[in-house]
Amino acid sequence: MKLSHIIYSTLVALSLFSCSKDTFNEINTDPNRPAKVPTPSLFLSAERQIVNALRSESIHFRGAQLFAQYFSQNIYTDQSRYLVSATYSDEYWTNTYKGLNNLNEIITLNEDEGTKVESEANGAGYNATQIAISRILKSFAFHSLTDVFGDIPYESYGNKDEDFQALKRNPDILTPKYASQEKIYKDILNELKVAADTLAKYKSGITFGSSDIIYQGKNENWFKFANSLRLRLAVRLLAKDKALATQHIEDALEKGVFTSNADNAGFVYSTASPYESPLFRATVTANRKDFAVSHVLIDVLKGERGPFKFPDPRLAKYAKPNSKNVYKGQPYGLPLEAGSLFPVDSISLPGELINKANANEILQEYAEVEFLISEYKGWEQSSYEKGVKASLERWGASADDVTIYLGNLPKANKEYVLSQKYLALFGQGIESWTEIRRTGYPLFLVKKNEVVWAGEVQGKPVSYTFVPEVGDAIPSRLVYPLNEQSTNQVNYRAALENQGDDVQFTKLWWNK
Repeated sequence: MKLSHIIYSTLVALSLFSCSKDTFNEINTDPNRPAKVPTPSLFLSAERQIVNALRSESIHFRGAQLFAQYFSQNIYTDQSRYLVSATYSDEYWTNTYKGLNNLNEIITLNEDEGTKVESEANGAGYNATQIAISRILKSFAFHSLTDVFGDIPYESYGNKDEDFQALKRNPDILTPKYASQEKIYKDILNELKVAADTLAKYKSGITFGSSDIIYQGKNENWFKFANSLRLRLAVRLLAKDKALATQHIEDALEKGVFTSNADNAGFVYSTASPYESPLFRATVTANRKDFAVSHVLIDVLKGERGPFKFPDPRLAKYAKPNSKNVYKGQPYGLPLEAGSLFPVDSISLPGELINKANANEILQEYAEVEFLISEYKGWEQSSYEKGVKASLERWGASADDVTIYLGNLPKANKEYVLSQKYLALFGQGIESWTEIRRTGYPLFLVKKNEVVWAGEVQGKPVSYTFVPEVGDAIPSRLVYPLNEQSTNQVNYRAALENQGDDVQFTKLWWNK
């Protein structure tokens, strides 16, 4: 196998995500670098590429975190009002497929008779477990991509459907078809099930070792992650295919999902440059203060907005107080002329826990699992309380604060469970945006024409309302990368025929 980064970076930029060791043998040989890369190194690269793409400034801070109204822009406010550049899709799309290529390379090396023995060397783990864990991370990456765009080029390990053409090599498929989101969702559920069933045979084992930042190589944790992720996707599928969704939910719950915060899937960044967390690089390293915590979230955590009329101990974790030691959110979605109305020292910036170099970027957590169980069981009380407790404890609330907060918690219903889930998902922008699209909750988010700030400017009374620049409500998706329209035009147009126009307000399959 030739050095992966040269293959993947070159080909993804030129077309999509097919990289051929045969076609590019000449240009891919670097005499100054090793000719072979161990599978743990490939896995580390894949994890980093996928999480970096998921939490990138373009798709995360200027997209999903704003759509979910966790953040608010305090200088340029266009993205808060849904004016999102098509170029923002490019980085997320391209870098995620680079990571997917690395995962596919791991699978190939563990299957090939000429490399499978070597792939297990030096504690990398069994061929079967390397393949299973790669399938799980692939499933997570593909599910996030389809939740942003809808129909996408997709690849499955266990399903040779003719529409699944992404990542294909020998012969290369440089212009793959787009698979429907329905097919993708149903196949991912099966991929996760089979991968978890494989890992169930090797629960005590270690795979990829310290090269696995998420779980430090622990097979049992990946097993639980696969089942928990399957629970997430199956609950989302209940409205579209109840029988299939129920089958996967019951199976995942029986076999084992997250049961504590120790099971959380999180990628911990480094304090060493250039491996710090994306928010740290976007704010501290770049010395910018573009993003503040929104007035929506601050007011909810104070108990002044929404259904929970009492203080939330997560406020001090999610946000910093301003120069007067007061928590004050940046008004969400101000018009451009009012973007700099509030000096940086007058508003609350993101808290230390999420804005440090070695931040823990969560892919899925125990609290979400309990909220999913509560929803599946008809807004069941015990799981609702467990979810709230888990979130409070993950963010470092004291035992006394947890007890007081749970004592004030109103009885579970749809609004309360989904509102608490929203609060728990802070920092997981794409997943929270997806849940808002799916459920319509929480109800306390700013809507079109709502007054977001009123006061005096230069001695004159002023009132600003939220007026989106594009559409009337939260975007349903992002548009495809511009490169797709030229390099993969035939399949791009076929996707539009199946899904609808390539605009932000075309609903995805699971949301129709």
